[in-house]
Amino acid sequence: MSEQVKPSKHYRKLLKKFPDVMTAVENLGATIRDAGPIDRKTSELIQLAVAAASQSTGSVHSHARRALHAGATMEEVHHTLLLLISTIGFPKVAAALSWVNELKDKK
Repeated sequence: MSEQVKPSKHYRKLLKKFPDVMTAVENLGATIRDAGPIDRKTSELIQLAVAAASQSTGSVHSHARRALHAGATMEEVHHTLLLLISTIGFPKVAAALSWVNELKDKK
């Protein structure tokens, strides 16, 4: 995908209200991603799994979008979440899958 990932409305509000904090958060994220050998797609899929485990709808949306932008397929996104069933339970995975499917429905 060549287009930029558009930040959510909430994230844009945070950028406007707390520009210095958000710049620091973004810089920290980039520094951590660049500090090791894990590629961007895998990094986003890992973060998607953590977002699902913590039941953060916004983070699930964000990391699913970012994973897709980094080259993941929707099947890889779904599989990442399905791998969590034995760890976080089916209800949480089902919820995360529904949030990811909201992204497909918006297209």
